[in-house]
Amino acid sequence: MKKHRFSGVLLCCFIALILPACGTARSAAEKAQLAHEIEQAVELSDFTFKATYAHPTGYRSVYLSPYYEVKILPDTVKAYLPYYGRAYRAPMDPREGGFNFNSTEFTYQSSPGKQKESWTAVVTILDQDRPVTFHFEIWGNGTASLQVNDFNRQAISFQGVVEITAKE
Repeated sequence: MKKHRFSGVLLCCFIALILPACGTARSAAEKAQLAHEIEQAVELSDFTFKATYAHPTGYRSVYLSPYYEVKILPDTVKAYLPYYGRAYRAPMDPREGGFNFNSTEFTYQSSPGKQKESWTAVVTILDQDRPVTFHFEIWGNGTASLQVNDFNRQAISFQGVVEITAKE
Protein backbone atom coordinates (compact mmCIF):
# COMPACT_ATOMS: atom_id res chain seq x y z
CA MET A 1 0.00 0.00 0.00
CA LYS A 2 2.84 2.41 0.83
CA LYS A 3 4.57 1.74 -2.50
CA HIS A 4 1.35 2.40 -4.36
CA ARG A 5 0.76 5.71 -2.58
CA PHE A 6 4.40 6.79 -3.12
CA SER A 7 4.28 6.11 -6.88
CA GLY A 8 1.04 8.13 -7.16
CA VAL A 9 2.65 11.11 -5.40
CA LEU A 10 5.71 10.76 -7.61
CA LEU A 11 3.54 10.71 -10.75
CA CYS A 12 1.64 13.84 -9.62
CA CYS A 13 4.92 15.70 -8.97
CA PHE A 14 6.24 14.68 -12.38
CA ILE A 15 3.11 15.94 -14.15
CA ALA A 16 3.15 19.18 -12.15
CA LEU A 17 6.72 19.85 -13.30
CA ILE A 18 6.26 18.91 -16.97
CA LEU A 19 2.98 20.67 -17.78
CA PRO A 20 4.18 24.27 -17.18
CA ALA A 21 7.23 23.62 -19.34
CA CYS A 22 5.02 22.58 -22.26
CA GLY A 23 3.25 25.94 -22.32
CA THR A 24 6.45 27.98 -22.61
CA ALA A 25 7.71 26.39 -25.84
CA ARG A 26 7.56 28.59 -28.92
CA SER A 27 6.25 27.37 -32.22
CA ALA A 28 8.48 27.30 -35.27
CA ALA A 29 6.64 30.28 -36.74
CA GLU A 30 7.18 32.33 -33.58
CA LYS A 31 10.88 31.45 -33.55
CA ALA A 32 11.25 32.44 -37.21
CA GLN A 33 9.40 35.72 -36.59
CA LEU A 34 11.64 36.56 -33.60
CA ALA A 35 14.78 35.75 -35.62
CA HIS A 36 13.57 37.98 -38.47
CA GLU A 37 12.81 40.87 -36.08
CA ILE A 38 16.23 40.54 -34.46
CA GLU A 39 17.92 40.46 -37.87
CA GLN A 40 16.11 43.66 -38.88
CA ALA A 41 17.02 45.36 -35.59
CA VAL A 42 20.71 44.45 -35.96
CA GLU A 43 20.80 45.68 -39.57
CA LEU A 44 19.10 48.96 -38.62
CA SER A 45 21.19 49.39 -35.44
CA ASP A 46 18.10 49.62 -33.25
CA PHE A 47 18.23 47.24 -30.27
CA THR A 48 18.97 47.04 -26.54
CA PHE A 49 21.37 44.56 -24.94
CA LYS A 50 20.36 43.72 -21.34
CA ALA A 51 23.32 42.23 -19.46
CA THR A 52 22.69 39.40 -16.98
CA TYR A 53 26.24 38.15 -16.32
CA ALA A 54 29.68 39.78 -16.44
CA HIS A 55 32.71 37.61 -17.25
CA PRO A 56 35.86 39.54 -16.28
CA THR A 57 39.19 38.32 -17.64
CA GLY A 58 40.85 36.18 -14.97
CA TYR A 59 38.04 36.54 -12.41
CA ARG A 60 34.83 34.75 -11.48
CA SER A 61 31.58 35.48 -13.30
CA VAL A 62 29.27 38.00 -11.66
CA TYR A 63 25.47 37.93 -11.78
CA LEU A 64 24.17 41.43 -12.55
CA SER A 65 21.07 43.31 -11.49
CA PRO A 66 18.56 43.97 -14.29
CA TYR A 67 19.54 47.62 -14.79
CA TYR A 68 22.72 47.17 -16.86
CA GLU A 69 22.26 47.65 -20.58
CA VAL A 70 23.62 49.03 -23.84
CA LYS A 71 21.11 50.74 -26.09
CA ILE A 72 22.06 50.98 -29.75
CA LEU A 73 20.13 53.53 -31.79
CA PRO A 74 20.91 54.77 -35.31
CA ASP A 75 22.29 58.07 -33.95
CA THR A 76 23.22 57.28 -30.31
CA VAL A 77 24.84 54.62 -28.15
CA LYS A 78 23.85 54.64 -24.46
CA ALA A 79 25.95 52.39 -22.25
CA TYR A 80 25.50 51.59 -18.58
CA LEU A 81 27.67 48.59 -17.66
CA PRO A 82 29.87 47.75 -14.69
CA TYR A 83 33.56 46.94 -14.93
CA TYR A 84 35.44 44.24 -13.04
CA GLY A 85 39.09 43.68 -13.75
CA ARG A 86 42.43 45.39 -14.06
CA ALA A 87 42.61 48.98 -15.18
CA TYR A 88 45.93 50.06 -16.68
CA ARG A 89 45.07 53.70 -16.11
CA ALA A 90 42.75 54.63 -13.27
CA PRO A 91 40.11 57.30 -13.82
CA MET A 92 40.43 60.52 -11.85
CA ASP A 93 36.75 60.41 -10.87
CA PRO A 94 35.78 57.25 -8.92
CA ARG A 95 32.28 57.36 -10.44
CA GLU A 96 33.81 56.56 -13.83
CA GLY A 97 34.57 52.94 -12.92
CA GLY A 98 32.27 51.25 -15.42
CA PHE A 99 31.05 52.06 -18.90
CA ASN A 100 28.54 54.87 -18.34
CA PHE A 101 28.24 57.21 -21.32
CA ASN A 102 26.12 58.49 -24.19
CA SER A 103 27.90 58.63 -27.53
CA THR A 104 26.89 60.25 -30.79
CA GLU A 105 30.18 59.70 -32.62
CA PHE A 106 30.65 56.01 -33.36
CA THR A 107 31.00 53.50 -36.17
CA TYR A 108 28.60 50.59 -36.55
CA GLN A 109 29.13 47.46 -38.64
CA SER A 110 26.85 44.42 -38.75
CA SER A 111 27.23 41.13 -40.58
CA PRO A 112 25.85 37.58 -40.49
CA GLY A 113 27.44 35.39 -37.85
CA LYS A 114 29.25 32.10 -38.25
CA GLN A 115 26.21 30.05 -37.21
CA LYS A 116 22.74 29.93 -38.71
CA GLU A 117 20.47 32.70 -37.40
CA SER A 118 23.29 34.63 -35.75
CA TRP A 119 24.69 38.10 -36.35
CA THR A 120 27.64 40.17 -35.25
CA ALA A 121 27.64 43.89 -34.64
CA VAL A 122 30.75 45.94 -33.90
CA VAL A 123 30.43 49.41 -32.38
CA THR A 124 33.51 51.59 -31.98
CA ILE A 125 33.05 54.63 -29.76
CA LEU A 126 34.97 57.64 -31.08
CA ASP A 127 34.06 60.51 -28.72
CA GLN A 128 35.50 59.10 -25.48
CA ASP A 129 38.96 59.93 -24.14
CA ARG A 130 40.05 56.41 -25.16
CA PRO A 131 39.05 53.90 -27.86
CA VAL A 132 36.27 51.54 -26.74
CA THR A 133 34.89 48.73 -28.92
CA PHE A 134 31.71 46.72 -28.30
CA HIS A 135 31.57 43.41 -30.19
CA PHE A 136 28.10 41.81 -30.06
CA GLU A 137 27.31 38.19 -30.98
CA ILE A 138 23.52 37.90 -31.31
CA TRP A 139 21.48 34.74 -31.90
CA GLY A 140 18.00 34.30 -33.33
CA ASN A 141 16.47 33.26 -30.00
CA GLY A 142 17.33 36.65 -28.46
CA THR A 143 20.40 35.68 -26.45
CA ALA A 144 23.61 37.60 -26.96
CA SER A 145 27.15 38.08 -25.76
CA LEU A 146 29.14 41.30 -25.66
CA GLN A 147 32.93 41.60 -25.66
CA VAL A 148 34.18 45.03 -24.56
CA ASN A 149 37.70 46.09 -25.49
CA ASP A 150 39.00 49.21 -23.81
CA PHE A 151 42.48 50.57 -24.43
CA ASN A 152 42.99 51.35 -20.70
CA ARG A 153 41.53 48.14 -19.22
CA GLN A 154 41.50 44.37 -19.51
CA ALA A 155 38.82 43.01 -21.80
CA ILE A 156 35.51 41.99 -20.23
CA SER A 157 32.58 40.11 -21.68
CA PHE A 158 28.90 40.09 -20.83
CA GLN A 159 26.10 37.63 -21.40
CA GLY A 160 22.49 38.69 -21.79
CA VAL A 161 19.50 39.13 -24.06
CA VAL A 162 18.63 41.45 -26.90
CA GLU A 163 15.38 43.37 -26.83
CA ILE A 164 14.02 45.05 -29.90
CA THR A 165 13.20 48.73 -29.49
CA ALA A 166 9.43 49.15 -29.60
CA LYS A 167 8.17 51.13 -32.55
CA GLU A 168 5.73 53.89 -31.58
